[in-house]
Amino acid sequence: MLKYSILFFLVMFMIGTDTFLIAPLLPTLQAEYGVSTGIAGWMIGAYTLGSALFALVSGPLSDGWNRRTVMICGLAAFSVSTALCGFADSYWMMLLFRFLAGVSAAFTAPQVWASIPAVMPPQRIAKTMGIAFGGLAAAQALGVPIGSWLAAADWPVPFWSIGAFSLLLAVAAFLLLPDMKPSGQSRASIFSRYMPLITNGRARGGFLAYLLLHLGSGTAMAFIGKWMADHFELSIGGIGNVMMGLGCGTLLGSVISSAVIRKLGSTRTVTSGMLLLALLYIVGPHAGLSPAVMIYFVIFTVLGVIFPLVMGLLTALNASIRGTISSLANSTMNGANTLGAWLAGLLYVHFAGYASIGIFSAVCIVLSLVTFRLGGLVTGAGSEAKQQSKPA
Repeated sequence: MLKYSILFFLVMFMIGTDTFLIAPLLPTLQAEYGVSTGIAGWMIGAYTLGSALFALVSGPLSDGWNRRTVMICGLAAFSVSTALCGFADSYWMMLLFRFLAGVSAAFTAPQVWASIPAVMPPQRIAKTMGIAFGGLAAAQALGVPIGSWLAAADWPVPFWSIGAFSLLLAVAAFLLLPDMKPSGQSRASIFSRYMPLITNGRARGGFLAYLLLHLGSGTAMAFIGKWMADHFELSIGGIGNVMMGLGCGTLLGSVISSAVIRKLGSTRTVTSGMLLLALLYIVGPHAGLSPAVMIYFVIFTVLGVIFPLVMGLLTALNASIRGTISSLANSTMNGANTLGAWLAGLLYVHFAGYASIGIFSAVCIVLSLVTFRLGGLVTGAGSEAKQQSKPA
């Protein structure tokens, strides 16, 4: 079972690293292609746009296919499209390849979440979810320095390196993963696969709560660097160091997630964790530099505990459409983070700076908790956990 945990961690690490990779390269690529600052950001947005749009389609399609095959093909396509970014000789070609990399990620990442309950014993599901999320957390902490280090030779090197390693992961998935064929409804339409979620009150409440959770955390995340630069006069390097530390907090949370859940149970973990988040989001913007770093380290750690737990509860809603659930969760996350970034700009400029963002994030977190509890996803965690042992 360790081989699956390592594989899933590395897949999510590669996808996460590719997501964060372009941030340190943006000034170099802007100069390389001679584009303005206003449109340079689309080299990041093209990836998330492709991922968000195609996640809505990839999940339902993959529920009718062999998950092993989908993951292998997704990794291979991700490898090729990312490597091609290193050969892009124009801005528009880079946008195309980044978009295709996002599309490939939309077919790959959800298979990780959907495959874990299929290949792991019930008692190892929560821990493996935490390990896989740890791959994303590690990428958040290390993606920027990895990109900067590799780009020291030449800017295409990071893209080629990730492409080559992702191809090796595709080979590893081919050799290690068992077949995970659908149990039925292989010819069902895309819309029909969403119907069990649309008609299920717990699913509707769970996804609304998941949206609010990411909206709160995403809004706070979007302008934390801007706030630290304005309020504490930190340099870009200083902000980068802080963000690496916060990413390590998320990684720590994902590592201890299963132990915390065993100790407190799902309901108390979510309830106590989200109440703590709401309090810290309000207090954080008013603290000095060192206390603020510690506060946000705790916030990122708590999020690292909660996110894999909630993902596990969502994928347990219906064993036959785990790919659909995982993909919808991915789109929900990307949509919430995009909306959060836009709202953060409005709040920061027009409503008392980062303090207003903290209040907004806290309100979102409290509403998310209320929705989780009223919708029954968390309070019904005990019964849903039993479903995780059913075959996909």
